[in-house]
Amino acid sequence: DGMNVLFIVVDDLRPVLGCYGDKLVKSPNIDQLASRSIVFSNAYAQQAVCAPSRVSFLTGRRPDTTRLYDFYSYWRVHAGNYSTMPQYFKDNGYMTLSVGKVFHPGVSSNYSDDYPYSWSIPPFHPSAEKYENDKTCRGKDGKLYANLVCPVDVTEMPGGTLPDIQSTEEAIRLLNVMKVNRQKFFLAVGYHKPHIPLRYPQEFLKLYPLENITLAPDPWVPKNLPPVAYNPWTDIRQRDDVEALNVSFPYGPLPDDFQRQIRQSYYAAVSYLDVQVGLLLNALDNVGLSNNTTVVFTADHGWSLGEHGEWAKYSNFDVATRVPLMFYVPGMTTSPVRQGTRVFPYLDPFSHNGISAPQGQSKKVVELVSLFPTLAELAGLQVPSVCPEASFGVVLCTEGTSIVPYFNVSEEEVEEGKGRCDDTDRSFNEEPVAFSQYPRPADTPQWNSDKPKLKDIRIMGYSMRTIDCRYTLWVQFDPNNFSANFNDIHGGELYMMETDPNQDYNIYNNISHGWFFKKILG
Repeated sequence: DGMNVLFIVVDDLRPVLGCYGDKLVKSPNIDQLASRSIVFSNAYAQQAVCAPSRVSFLTGRRPDTTRLYDFYSYWRVHAGNYSTMPQYFKDNGYMTLSVGKVFHPGVSSNYSDDYPYSWSIPPFHPSAEKYENDKTCRGKDGKLYANLVCPVDVTEMPGGTLPDIQSTEEAIRLLNVMKVNRQKFFLAVGYHKPHIPLRYPQEFLKLYPLENITLAPDPWVPKNLPPVAYNPWTDIRQRDDVEALNVSFPYGPLPDDFQRQIRQSYYAAVSYLDVQVGLLLNALDNVGLSNNTTVVFTADHGWSLGEHGEWAKYSNFDVATRVPLMFYVPGMTTSPVRQGTRVFPYLDPFSHNGISAPQGQSKKVVELVSLFPTLAELAGLQVPSVCPEASFGVVLCTEGTSIVPYFNVSEEEVEEGKGRCDDTDRSFNEEPVAFSQYPRPADTPQWNSDKPKLKDIRIMGYSMRTIDCRYTLWVQFDPNNFSANFNDIHGGELYMMETDPNQDYNIYNNISHGWFFKKILG
């Protein structure tokens, strides 16, 4: 009958996980999932902001096809009546269920999370969600603030809970219903943390003593960075604790001790998330469905933690576009699993360090836009055909490609750092690449640079990541007809991964890049 699907998507989670080699984080449950999964170490979002990224991977179309670069349009009205991944599963007999933040709420999903098209029943949103930006963070003076750094006593929170705790409870309830109903399901669970505010149960701070927290390895604005590429982290500046620091716009920097506190709280929020994932996966064991459920774990994009003097997402750097991506497929990424086997025993991050060895790890460069065809293939459904060049009138097609062929990692993996970025003769088909993009309102950082509305976009940064390098062109963009003019270049970036893995030394002006230019146009 085909596998069930448990699709876990996390808000703003960069791959700071034990299974991705992070030595500081405590993420034993996600690491345990990785140890039974194929893990992709070079997976990238198509735009580093929530709504455009989610609409892109849920429809299998790139932002230039969804025409969503901000939060303020619904693709079915504004671009084309594209089928979504959950809709395709629903049309193929699955019960499709949404818990928490899967689609971005609001205009971009028609104020309904695209119900009834994508989901069999109305999506669940935790009641505690509405307090996310309220003054619930207790300051040293005992008063309540709307802070960025916000460890809390959960018993003092409205309703005595937090949104992700409620989402886990609802997802577990639905798993029990599905067990009784014996119906194939596609259950999407969207977790909020580590999205700002960094509001999480305060006990998780104990895992990360401040003296163990370092600054980013490159907490400065790169010398040769085009100003258009910089994101001035306006959203965190509006939090009470950051505002009180009176940091200059646009470059800051934040005081070192506060940088450490943000990094500490981001890690603590990741461990809090790990507990939720552990409880959810343990429930999959408890209902006896770990043997016939594919589990996908990913994020909508990353989040800068001080690298390049930047915070938040809103850029084309790896720290903003790179995401965790893993697939647990019983019988494929593991040997066949007998019903009732304990695959995911819950691990307490306060007593378990985690497991850092994935079942299989692929360095292939992959994109979130490929999730739709990949999950269709894993479920034994017909894989949607590749979209024609102009696909606004095509209801069902995909601009991604299934990455199931990469699941067999015993093949010779491509090696990083061959220094081929300046080789203009390289074959177009020799390796996969990932495309991301980000809009800007002007050539220099403005108050709306991070999240320009469509009408204010003047420049689009198109970025291409290969195994060896990242290449970005900032070009003139007309929001009235959604056209990019590659003859009008406002800035360029080129970083070589072998010698510059953190993307600090822009060599765009030092090297020929004809191959890249052709590839980014194609």
